[in-house]
Amino acid sequence: MLDENDDPLDLRQLALPQVGSLDATGDPFQPYRLLDAAGAPIPAADAYFAELVACGRPATTQRSYGMDLLRWFRFLSAVGVGWEKASRAEGRDFCRWLAVAQKPARSHWRRSEGPAEPLHPARRAPNALTGKRPPGPHYAPATVAHAESVLRAFYDFHLEVGTGPLTNPFPLVRGARRGRIEAHHNPLEPFARTRRGRYRPKLTGRAPRMIPDEVFDQLFAGLSSHRDRALVAFYVSAGVRASELLGATVGDADPGQQLITVVRKGSHALQQVPASPDAFVWLRLYQVELEGEVPIGRDQPLWWTLRRPHRRLSYDATRAMFNRANAALGSNWSLHDLRHTAAYRMARDPTVPLTDVQWVMGHVHLSTTQLYLHSRQRDVIETMLAFYAKRPEPPAASAEGYRPESLEVLFGKDPK
Repeated sequence: MLDENDDPLDLRQLALPQVGSLDATGDPFQPYRLLDAAGAPIPAADAYFAELVACGRPATTQRSYGMDLLRWFRFLSAVGVGWEKASRAEGRDFCRWLAVAQKPARSHWRRSEGPAEPLHPARRAPNALTGKRPPGPHYAPATVAHAESVLRAFYDFHLEVGTGPLTNPFPLVRGARRGRIEAHHNPLEPFARTRRGRYRPKLTGRAPRMIPDEVFDQLFAGLSSHRDRALVAFYVSAGVRASELLGATVGDADPGQQLITVVRKGSHALQQVPASPDAFVWLRLYQVELEGEVPIGRDQPLWWTLRRPHRRLSYDATRAMFNRANAALGSNWSLHDLRHTAAYRMARDPTVPLTDVQWVMGHVHLSTTQLYLHSRQRDVIETMLAFYAKRPEPPAASAEGYRPESLEVLFGKDPK
């Protein structure tokens, strides 16, 4: 084990072994298990996952945390240090490695044989339609920050129960260990952006992206079924998250009142959200196509796969559907961009109060909704290009004391 004052690890020669795995169990009491290189469960991870279940964290959160833990245990396996003996030197080197290392290349599941192809540099260029960059070969700063937060919480838990090391390998910023940050803050002044984790990278705020109306019309025209049109119409009008809409049942859709009931991601509260009439029209056309092929009942899923045997539509299948429409258009919009588009449309309408937009979007803080009041990058670019295209007015000049031919050379034949 390296001491914090020892020479840093030579990360250039470090290769992470792809050992261990995060397996889904299907057990609601323990949705995921972290396995070591021998396929045996890791008790430290099991205890932490049990704590997450007790705290009400959904299975998706446990999977997200589990992937960070899997990467951390692989790093410890490469440096030859047990998780209970890790020091701040290992935590520092892990964050350093994440900041510069390349993600492991994986072969597509349809091309499992043969070596994985590296990401071509041309694919990392911004998309011509959206301006978004596709995922690059390195870990994003948000991934590093998420891993640092998860691992610090993991070791805080084991410090409390007395099963971990004496110090947390992922410490807080200097000055924050003696108490709460901004404990004596003046309420009349804004809070400073203090990073809690010492090794947590700085993150830049990402502005929400709105799909322009003309591009959305082309994207919508590329959808191949009534089900896909109904899904996209609900996403862009109700502004619900992808998982919230996919979890709806037949009884949750109320065409008479033009409402659809969803379970909110954070609070797990039931909320009725209004949607556009077009969304319910496409939904009815989709339901007519499936009459007699899927079970009938208010508690049955609202969204099914189109291929037989019909199964409940998953998030991955919905994303694949939207990616096919993107590929036909040459864009790389995401399902979450549809939610941003709905929020922009509602927030830009002067007849819709911002507090109503906050309620529909399910935002806890109004400051989150206010992000959609800012000018979009596309609008700023178009405004500035129009400004540059304007021909400046020629300066006024007096003809007294100047020859007419000289004025024609400077300002043209008809100087004002």
